[in-house]
Amino acid sequence: MLQVDMIDTSSKAQVNRFVEFHYKLYKNCPQWVPPFYTDIKTMLNRNKHPFYEHSDGDFFIATRDGEVVGRVAIMENKPFNKYHDTHKAQFYLFDTIDDVEVPKALFERAFDWAKKRGLNEIVGPKGFSPFDGYGIQNEGFEHRQMMTVMNYNYAYYPKLMETLEFEKEVDFYSCYAHTTDFVLPEKVKEIDHKVRQRGTFTVKNFKDKNELVSWSYRIGQAYNKSFIHNWEYYPLTENEIKFQMDSLMVIANPRLIKIVLHKDEIVGFLVAFPDISAALQRQGGHITPWGIADMLLELRRTKWVSLDGVGILPEYQGLGGNALLYAEIENTVKEFGFEHAEETQMAETAVQVRKDMASLGVMPYKNHRVYHKVI
Repeated sequence: MLQVDMIDTSSKAQVNRFVEFHYKLYKNCPQWVPPFYTDIKTMLNRNKHPFYEHSDGDFFIATRDGEVVGRVAIMENKPFNKYHDTHKAQFYLFDTIDDVEVPKALFERAFDWAKKRGLNEIVGPKGFSPFDGYGIQNEGFEHRQMMTVMNYNYAYYPKLMETLEFEKEVDFYSCYAHTTDFVLPEKVKEIDHKVRQRGTFTVKNFKDKNELVSWSYRIGQAYNKSFIHNWEYYPLTENEIKFQMDSLMVIANPRLIKIVLHKDEIVGFLVAFPDISAALQRQGGHITPWGIADMLLELRRTKWVSLDGVGILPEYQGLGGNALLYAEIENTVKEFGFEHAEETQMAETAVQVRKDMASLGVMPYKNHRVYHKVI
């Protein structure tokens, strides 16, 4: 018999049961990269995660004969709804066996949760911040997940969503380039050269981690401002910015973070990370002294890089800053000897950036779809 229960997030045993299902479901999947247990548990901790300072959420598990067969988180992001004048719920941490009755039962509880709060639509997967991975993967299943900055799921998930009459909200593309194909067009090089000569825009490089940390809050503020026209945008609180930047600083390589300045104001950025997916897979979601050493070694030997944050503030686009930024991407990729580059999760609404990436030889090879349903 199938049963759905809301977990008590103050119960360590119930939280562990909710979290552990994901690891059991994907244990033998070679493309899956396990997140850290502590990171997922923080999402369920109302006293630690800044999301709960302004919004709310609950977590449901589906069991059959005492065994967990599915789970889902359902949230109300109040700042998002206020900014966009909507009444949406969002779901995340969604996992299920290949049985449509399981997600059907889970979403029935999620719909009921949302309706009781006056919400009339559900959208997702969409996480606790804009830095969480979006969507259900529906293309590129043969490729390994890029660390934990995106989600991975089995190929049966999209069919389940369609069977439950969820519809497309927006797609997020991840694009790939071999570094031999990543070449700046001559026109872009000319613009980059002229911009540097004029001194209108300059690039800030960081010499060490301490200097990068001292800039982290300003970087977070600029990151927040740069996506105001994006589908997923909502104004982050100071605590949310600090929470995310503190997390990023742990694994950030200062030489892979570039800031574009206009008269000492941050107007653009390039945030790149060496791909340590192989080490994360070996550690299985745990943080140990050996695991930390393994990840540090992987930072040095990996031939993959994730371009996870590339942007210019809207009011400075079209003035040459984009060319400067793309030149920095080329320099970064080749300087470190990377052979493979992934631009991770670009919204399909970012039409110009996608065109620019295509002109640089960066082509789509994975797709994640965010779904929605009127309830």
